[in-house]
Amino acid sequence: MKYINTFSPDRPVSQVALGCMRISSMTAAECEDYIVHALDCGYNYFDHADIYGGGKCEEVFGAALARNPSLREKMVIQTKCGIRPGRYDFSREHIIASAEKSLSKLGIETLDVLLLHRPDLLMEPEEVAEAFEHLYTSGKVRAFGVSNHSALQIELLQKYVRQPLVINQMQLSITNAAMVASGANVNLANADGINYDGYLRDYCRLHNITVQPWSPLQHGFISGTFLGSPDYPELNAKLREMGEKYGVSDTGIAIAWLLRLPEQMQPVVGSTNASRLEEIARAADITISREDWYDIYRTAGYKLP
Repeated sequence: MKYINTFSPDRPVSQVALGCMRISSMTAAECEDYIVHALDCGYNYFDHADIYGGGKCEEVFGAALARNPSLREKMVIQTKCGIRPGRYDFSREHIIASAEKSLSKLGIETLDVLLLHRPDLLMEPEEVAEAFEHLYTSGKVRAFGVSNHSALQIELLQKYVRQPLVINQMQLSITNAAMVASGANVNLANADGINYDGYLRDYCRLHNITVQPWSPLQHGFISGTFLGSPDYPELNAKLREMGEKYGVSDTGIAIAWLLRLPEQMQPVVGSTNASRLEEIARAADITISREDWYDIYRTAGYKLP
């Protein structure tokens, strides 16, 4: 597993993060085993959200840490807030209350990173700045970021927020690569040329913001994995071919394809399967060639002008 710097140069983090949205049914002992295996594979960045499992995922993770407190110092914990039933809420009161509730459920004193989950259409950036300042100065949150935000939404927030926004978590995979394809089709009147995010890749690269691709193995919004899907026979054949070439699985190649992008990527994988976590960890150690990257890109259905 390779390591990168995201929120602190003194705290290298695994280039692949582990999403914890599927652990709600685990016992504390099972979750402890899951964490230990992940750490052994090289993962040290654990991603949560206050809504995952209806809030149960943070509780299970906290129970596992209570069983083995020494695990805390070996990991970075990130969570997200801002989604409420039927609405989004970036009010000062809700951000602070959500962060404090996550701290309580996780059984820890400080969140390493807090993200705003989805853009609040009624956001007042001054309130967000007040909430972040309170959480930062009180030692409850070390760093901040966003999720599913466009370039200008980040720019607006950053105008008011004193702390740098260091993460943007976005949906991105081989089959959901509009934010990549638009860069190859500038000023062209075709579907791939439509830019939906304000050239977010370039913006994040300019401002040292790490992009965290979520659902990196999924197609559609949350329609299931493209790996082994009958809807993508050519792509799966290509991934198997490349896997054999590089000595990793098709899963590993799919992650390596994202890691080959020149901006700093930190895919968030949500598997609880031990062998798959090992496969993905191995993928972080390879670099596919430019030729092979484009070969996969075209096989996924994207055209070069």
